[in-house]
Amino acid sequence: MIDPLLLPELKQMLSENDTPGLKEFCDVLHSAAVAEILEELSDEEILHVLSYTNLPRQVEIFEYFPLSRQRDLIGRLESPRLVDLLEQMASDDRADLLESLEPEQLEAVLPQLAQADRNNIRRLMSYPDGTAGSIMTTDYASLPEDISVGEALTQLRLQAPDRETIYYVYVLDDDRRLLGFVSLRRLILAKLESPLANIMDRDVISVRADEDQEDAARTLARYDFIAMPVVDDQNRLVGIITHDDVFDVMQEEMTEDVLRMGAVGPMTENYLEASFLSIWRQRAMWLSCLFVAELFTFTALANYAGMIEQLVILSLMMPLCISTGGNSGSQAATLITRALALGQLTLGDWWRVLRHEVLMGLALGTTLGVIGFVRAAITPQYLLGSADRWLLAMVVSQSVAAIVLWGTLIGSLLPLLFKRLGIDPGIASSPFVATFVDVTGIIIYFNMARLYLL
Repeated sequence: MIDPLLLPELKQMLSENDTPGLKEFCDVLHSAAVAEILEELSDEEILHVLSYTNLPRQVEIFEYFPLSRQRDLIGRLESPRLVDLLEQMASDDRADLLESLEPEQLEAVLPQLAQADRNNIRRLMSYPDGTAGSIMTTDYASLPEDISVGEALTQLRLQAPDRETIYYVYVLDDDRRLLGFVSLRRLILAKLESPLANIMDRDVISVRADEDQEDAARTLARYDFIAMPVVDDQNRLVGIITHDDVFDVMQEEMTEDVLRMGAVGPMTENYLEASFLSIWRQRAMWLSCLFVAELFTFTALANYAGMIEQLVILSLMMPLCISTGGNSGSQAATLITRALALGQLTLGDWWRVLRHEVLMGLALGTTLGVIGFVRAAITPQYLLGSADRWLLAMVVSQSVAAIVLWGTLIGSLLPLLFKRLGIDPGIASSPFVATFVDVTGIIIYFNMARLYLL
């Protein structure tokens, strides 16, 4: 936790132009902590504070700022300082930042960079969003196969300052095709005269650059790698995905799933920083769709108006029965959506899911049906009207059991259907399942009442 006294102290050092204090602030604290505190200052003050430390440290701190703040800051940098900063940034972070700029801003910045950097940026930006190529970095360590361990260590020392990670070193041929890899640990422990080809691991787990980023992140997490190579269609190494990239992807995907499960459109902005109009638009769109869908409950109820007029008790018991189906459906949809996201289920498992949820729906329906039976059986006589107490209890209990079973089946199969159609399964979760089960639950409930009471 950040000490709340640090911000006042920092502002005091700024006002006093305390050079030693500002330098110590930048150099001693963790880069993330420095960025978090600096977020409370204006852009001009942030740049002023950063000027008290060296360029590599400035870049470390800068990369912890949110993308929106990074854009604001580079807009205030003079050309030489901007170029130095961009050239020192990790290639993937730099590409993300430049890709977020307006086209005219990008065209103003790119010509100031070295040709090699421009080519690297354009190559990274050419990969479609959501692919492994769009989140990879090109700052990896590589070696040829036909050298000794001693020569490999010498070359690695030269590469290390400019690489994001050197824990895995990738072995390439003359055409940059991936032959294998060696860990830094194995390289250090090997004899200096040993050929690199003898100690490298040729069984390489890699991902294609055009593969979905979520699948790539899941692969890296499954094998518990620190980094994983990204190759093209000819098995040439084009970059690596690191564990911090995976964390960002998983956080992004989970956020998207949670928002969709809550019937909110995708949001990339911080909640408090997003404009009121943007949030209103995202929420209003989905709520409007759900509201229109809920209008079908009016149509369904209108068909049973005579029954409600004849037995008022049916309208009092209706929310008890209907809401239970929506809850059970939302539970099932959440579980299946999560299992799909984690790769625990595939579309081919639909029959196993169906069997499992039929049994689960029967068990849950029976449990809640018993509770509903007891509640209906103790209904005061003045509310029953002409209805028989025990027949009403049968209606409520069997309706609850049937609606819970129906809701569970809909909640479990709808995400699979959406996945099959190429639609985000998160959309099928809570709100949509609850709305659909509400409408159909009314039909089940009143037909059960007609069977027993009328």
